[in-house]
Amino acid sequence: MRVFVAGGTGVLGRRLVPQLVARGHQVTATTTSAAKLGVVAQLGADGVVMDGLDAASVGEAVASARPDVIVHQMTGISMAHAGKPDLKHFDRWSVPTIRLRTEGTDHLLAAAEATGVSHFVAQGYANWNGIREGGWVKTEEDPLDLHEGTAAHPAMEALRHVEDVVSAAGGAVMRYGAFYGPGATDDQLVLVRKRQFPLVGGGTGYASWVHLDDAASATVLAVEQKSTGVFNIVDDEPAPESEWLPYLAACAGAKRPMRVPVWLARLLAGDVVVTMMTEGRGFANAKAKRELGWELRYPSWRQGFKEGLA
Repeated sequence: MRVFVAGGTGVLGRRLVPQLVARGHQVTATTTSAAKLGVVAQLGADGVVMDGLDAASVGEAVASARPDVIVHQMTGISMAHAGKPDLKHFDRWSVPTIRLRTEGTDHLLAAAEATGVSHFVAQGYANWNGIREGGWVKTEEDPLDLHEGTAAHPAMEALRHVEDVVSAAGGAVMRYGAFYGPGATDDQLVLVRKRQFPLVGGGTGYASWVHLDDAASATVLAVEQKSTGVFNIVDDEPAPESEWLPYLAACAGAKRPMRVPVWLARLLAGDVVVTMMTEGRGFANAKAKRELGWELRYPSWRQGFKEGLA
């Protein structure tokens, strides 16, 4: 198939594009900078410079590529504070990604409709943001938590927008867990090694992880099968911070994380971080395995952190 990957030089795009090429697809990958066209060529794709927030730029890029499927992997994380998460000011830090998930998604869907593209696959998110009631692990049937009244709310609304409009268009939304693997956790590991990534309270909040290569392989399956609906693309072991963070530190050769009380974490890092680390809900992957036939190379972050952080 002809596959158009919007955001082809992002942390996931760089793992996804080669997998698509290896399976015989003709890939056009976008980047925001002409300087990165060489990266796209190395990945085996045709490169195009595109501004995901400019409807004309998007329309032109899609029309000239004439794809069978569009894969939306655009985020603004590299634009926001050079990639360093500012979770205390989550609403401000997330603005570039929020815009790409709202305006950018709408531009890509409009271009798909205008050029007769038959299928659409988009990036969603399923790490700690399941609804905070009932059990600790959520399926696709459970609503995402919109975190009304907090700095996370605009970003959560943007995720809901992606799910609503892509589902309405008959596409697939891949709710990826927290990425790890080449280039995905560099900033976190710096903090872990400096003991600046503490356990908060009891570390009871759950998270779901996924290795970049597993996230990419699930996306390839959704492309090839023209899948529709929402899928949690996470590993087999959602886990509380009290389990995964000390293990991550050990794998990174760092000292054991410090523990800070909730009140202090709220003061230093804000409400979103406290919620994440103490009340977050993880996700289950049974639907993706069943419907996509997805098999994970790294079924657990325990194996993955040990082998796949490089």
